[in-house]
Amino acid sequence: MSLLKTLRDRTVSLFSSEKTSVPSGRMVEIGWILDVEKGGVLWHAPKRLSRVDSDVRHAKSLRFCPAMVDYEARTFEVACPFDLRIRFTRDEKGQPTLVNALGDRSPIRSNHLGKMVHMVPQKEWRDPDKPVIQINAPYLFVTDEPVWMNQMPPFNHYRPEPWPGLFSGGRFPIDVWPRHLMWAFEWHDTSKDLELKRGEPWFYVRFEAQDPSRPIRLVEAEMTPELREHVNACSTVTNYVGRTFSLFETARERRPAKLLKPKIR
Repeated sequence: MSLLKTLRDRTVSLFSSEKTSVPSGRMVEIGWILDVEKGGVLWHAPKRLSRVDSDVRHAKSLRFCPAMVDYEARTFEVACPFDLRIRFTRDEKGQPTLVNALGDRSPIRSNHLGKMVHMVPQKEWRDPDKPVIQINAPYLFVTDEPVWMNQMPPFNHYRPEPWPGLFSGGRFPIDVWPRHLMWAFEWHDTSKDLELKRGEPWFYVRFEAQDPSRPIRLVEAEMTPELREHVNACSTVTNYVGRTFSLFETARERRPAKLLKPKIR
């Protein structure tokens, strides 16, 4: 047994000794689904946060810190599915627009790029000088107990050339509100291109259960008819109301008792 696994097991054991409303040591099972009809092999499966390999064996090294080991064990990474370089500009009428900066060298055809990358209307930006774009990320996360999911920037990945803006994260309860994710970006320095590379960390997800000491198990799940119906009931509501959090209780009352069904391959 490796020293890393020993430390992780000791951390879980320590937390499991506390009194909770659920059986001690029980895993929180969370399902992930790639909800796409075509090109599914393009998208990466979520995986636990990658740890930097090192030959350092000192007992006080950061790689052996129980707090860091437990934190990383609860954080999952989603890798970017494509190579992309886009440029922000304005047309002759002053309207914001996006340009495929790689032109004919781009692996993504321009007509497909337009279907995937969306410019948020300028009146909806937080700052008139900072454009906001969104990229479809057809991932769904679902569970059958109260769990909130955080979508976060890939803060553990060093880039020599950082993104020219900020990733816009979010937090919502995946037991009642399983929704498709988006990769949202607020462009602060529009003089620089935004470059994404296939295989690099794209965003992180982290989960909060009622008992924060319980370990997390992520499994691939089935898109059952019951889950599809519930997902459809929760979709597009932002077109009609401004505060979707007010709908969580209704969604909780109407959701089936069981939504998570692990996929068997």
